[in-house]
Amino acid sequence: MLSSDARILRGCALVATPVGILAVVLSTVLAGSKGLVGALVALAVVVVVFAGGFAALMRLTKDKPQLVMTAGLLVYAVQMLIAGVFIVVFKHASFFNGKAFGFSLLATLLAWVGGQVWFTLKSKTLYVDPSLGDKPNDKDN
Repeated sequence: MLSSDARILRGCALVATPVGILAVVLSTVLAGSKGLVGALVALAVVVVVFAGGFAALMRLTKDKPQLVMTAGLLVYAVQMLIAGVFIVVFKHASFFNGKAFGFSLLATLLAWVGGQVWFTLKSKTLYVDPSLGDKPNDKDN
């Protein structure tokens, strides 16, 4: 993993962590122990799905940086689909509060994505090799 990738991943976690903690506290206060469990499950889902998606994106684009936009959109779509599936599957779960789970998942997910966008824009990662510069091609000679 490149240092800029690690910085982006750390930034995502730094933005999503306070939101996740707030979601856990609010869910516990408003829905009791079932709200606590729902919020913690939501946090685990966000961390696993989005950190895994980021790792997959970095692996996909490691050797082909020109695929970053396509791969990024694909990974984002799959992440949203997985989050939606979790919400639908656990909507009527009896071992935690479904509303606490859904709202915690949504809030933390949006914070993670916002942090990823922000820190990606700030990283200014080069996608071309500047050392190649203006060297003539062999075909031109």
